[in-house]
Amino acid sequence: LLALAALICFLASGAHEAYAALAGLETVITILFLLLYLLRLDVRMRWLFWPLADVSNSVIAALFLLVVCLFAIIVKTNKGTLTGGVLGLILLVLCIVDAVLLCKKIKLDKARGRSAPAK
Repeated sequence: LLALAALICFLASGAHEAYAALAGLETVITILFLLLYLLRLDVRMRWLFWPLADVSNSVIAALFLLVVCLFAIIVKTNKGTLTGGVLGLILLVLCIVDAVLLCKKIKLDKARGRSAPAK
């Protein structure tokens, strides 16, 4: 929802296209991951380790959000750009939290697999 709100702020303010493109891309990727997990497609498509793909998406999105939202806040051509930049920075924090929580989950699942009794 934050990515969508940032996208709307950037579009409404007439900000640079890169700001809107990043917010729109993050909105679409988040929706796709949500659908993937809701429809349980991650269980059907075992050829990719989906938690790792989700972590890499969060890390890459955080890096891009850091650069683009800092530019949006520094330039602040109008209040819409400033608001979109602030929302983007909040989204940056959530991406980092998501990556950290997913990394912990991956490590916990791996530890459980090792301690399981042999069959």
